[in-house]
Amino acid sequence: MVAGFRLVSHVRRAAGFVCALTLLGGACSAQAAPLYPGEDALYEKAADEGLVVSFDTGPEWANWKSLFAEFRKRYPKVEITYNDIGSAATVVALDKARRRPQADTAYYFAASALDAVNKDVVAPFKPLNFDRLPPVFRDPDGRWFTVHSLNIALLVNRKLVKDVPTGWADLLKPEYRNSVVYLDPRSTGQGQVDVFAAAYAFGGSVDNPKPGADFFGKLREAGNVMRVEGTTPYAKFLKGEIPILIGYENDGLKAKYVDGMGDAAEVVIPKEASVSAPYAMSLVKNAPNSDAAQLWLNLVMSDVGQALFAQGYVRPAVPGVPLSPEIRAKMPDAPQVHPLDVVKAAAKKAEVDQLWAQAALAK
Repeated sequence: MVAGFRLVSHVRRAAGFVCALTLLGGACSAQAAPLYPGEDALYEKAADEGLVVSFDTGPEWANWKSLFAEFRKRYPKVEITYNDIGSAATVVALDKARRRPQADTAYYFAASALDAVNKDVVAPFKPLNFDRLPPVFRDPDGRWFTVHSLNIALLVNRKLVKDVPTGWADLLKPEYRNSVVYLDPRSTGQGQVDVFAAAYAFGGSVDNPKPGADFFGKLREAGNVMRVEGTTPYAKFLKGEIPILIGYENDGLKAKYVDGMGDAAEVVIPKEASVSAPYAMSLVKNAPNSDAAQLWLNLVMSDVGQALFAQGYVRPAVPGVPLSPEIRAKMPDAPQVHPLDVVKAAAKKAEVDQLWAQAALAK
């Protein structure tokens, strides 16, 4: 045998591995099984481009860092870069660069995805598992699609609250006087989502937000509102300054399992109803690296990518994604949660602002 000769198998085996056998050294490396038919061919084209630019996917949010690592492991011939500029700023950047796009993909709260569609800066693309998404979690033509969602929950500091509330109605009890903090729906998307979540709990819906606004009026009348915030008060919750925060489930889980609160933090999906707020991605129109972009979006929407989101305490958008027992225990199924129709919700913003102001500010 000629010294240094190597026999390399490029066949993906049924067991799910590609093994490079080095005859002299006996070393063996393994690569994960293909995610879908045509993945290898798409990778070849993406490798010619060599790069994908992913806008607004900051690595510390929603476990994007693990998705980056998975992409680099699977597709070492394609570099991935990102920025972290925010949903609205992403749409502005895409619009300014429409003649010479710099981004290949965009990630944002789905309401900003609607803006991107209206500005005609994103292109149709239906990634892996697109058809498994709830219809309200995707654009019919694939110009945006939900990659994960955030459930509205009650984040409770057990050091400050003796009896943990189980739902919206509990928050009206006298024992929670001056204890509840939530975001202003006039200036924050999360505040808007709060109103829709409460609406579903009291007979309303995204088409009828009035019961939700009325609930916040009753909460004020009961004397249970500590304050209404203009920005997410997560740091104040961590410091023990907020007894009950109406916020996103993932923030409560981060406080409990990552940021040191431990058993002092309790995360409750209200028993009556809640909503899940969709976060979406799009293929940028005239993306400079469109094949690499499609490779990236398919990974994000694969069962592998979706499970990595769950490890970052955000809910996978694709129903039925296999999750570990540990993650399931931290994020149990919540059938009372309604996927939010952001098209309808966006159309109701002015009405929500007015209804909330009338009820919660007595104006």
